[in-house]
Amino acid sequence: MSKADVLEILGEKIMPGESKEVSFSVAKLHTQSTIDVPVIIERSKHAGPTVLITAGIHGDEVNGVEIVRQIIAKGINKPKKGTIICIPVINVFGFIRMDREFPDGRDLNRVFPGSKSGSLASRVAHKLIKDVVPHADLILDFHTGGADRFNAAQIRIAKNQPSLKKLSIIFGAPFVLFSKNLSKSFRNTCYKLGIPILLFEGGKSFYIDPTITNSGVNGAKRILNHKGMLANKFKVSKPKKKCVFIEESVWIRANYSGMFRASIKINQKVAKGEVIGHITDPYGKFHHFVKAPLNGYIFNVNESPIVYQGDALFHISTKLVK
Repeated sequence: MSKADVLEILGEKIMPGESKEVSFSVAKLHTQSTIDVPVIIERSKHAGPTVLITAGIHGDEVNGVEIVRQIIAKGINKPKKGTIICIPVINVFGFIRMDREFPDGRDLNRVFPGSKSGSLASRVAHKLIKDVVPHADLILDFHTGGADRFNAAQIRIAKNQPSLKKLSIIFGAPFVLFSKNLSKSFRNTCYKLGIPILLFEGGKSFYIDPTITNSGVNGAKRILNHKGMLANKFKVSKPKKKCVFIEESVWIRANYSGMFRASIKINQKVAKGEVIGHITDPYGKFHHFVKAPLNGYIFNVNESPIVYQGDALFHISTKLVK
C-alpha cells in the first residue's frame, strides 16, 4: 500500500476500508470542560473522490444537522468507492447555547478563512480550512433559514459556474438560487481554493421539517450516486419536479405592523395582485391584505405571528433562468 492511500486528517491516519471518528478540537468551555466536534470518516477499499458533508455552521440551524445525522444513521456515508467525511455540527458552541453565533458574538460564516491566533470563531474557521477542507473534492454544506423565515429547499450557487449548475440539477432541490459568494464566507473561501461546494438552504431556525430533511438527504444520495459512491442497497428517486433557477429576487416587506398570517404555501407560483397574506391588529379594527407585487415563485415565508413595518414577509422570484 502506498503512502497516497493513507488519509491523514487532524493527526489521525485512516486507511482504505477503515471507519474512524476523529476529534475536531479547538477550545474548552469556560468551565475547562473539553468540547469535541466529532468528524466521522468512512473510507472504501476502492479509490475514488472525497466528499465532505457539513452542517451547523450556525448553531441554530438544526435542520441541516438533522440531514447530516440521517445520512450517517442510515449508512449513506459508507461509500462504495472513495471517502466521505461528515461534520454534523461545526459550531458546536452555538449548538450547545442554542444560538446562531459563537460565544464571542461572531458569525462563523463571516470570518473565513480565519486565523490561528484570532477570535474563537476565527480559530475554528482556520482549523477547518487548514486541516479538513483540503482533503475534499466536493463539499455539501447544509444550512437553514434564519429566525422565523422558512426557506424552501434550495441550492445556492454563484453565476457562471457550469459544473455546479450541473450538480445542482442532479441534487434536485425545487429551487436553485443564483447568489454571490459573500466575502469571508465558507462558500467563498472554498471557491478561492478551487473546491466545488453546493450550499443547501431549507426550513427555519430551531425547527426540523420532514419535507426539508427528505429533500436534503435525497439530494445527497443523488450526488453520491452520480459520483459512483452510493452503496447499491440505496434507491435513488428522481426529483418530482424540474428545478426552477432563480436569477433575481426581491423581498416583499410589511407596509404595516401587526399580527401576520400567510395565506399561500411556500414553493407556490403567484400572480400579480394575488392576496398572499394578512396583517391585522389584536382588536379586530384593522385588516390589511398583502398582495403579490408581481408574478413569481414564493420561496421564503416569514412564519412569525407578529411583524413590524418593514419586516421581510416573502421572498419572491423576479427573473428566472430559462
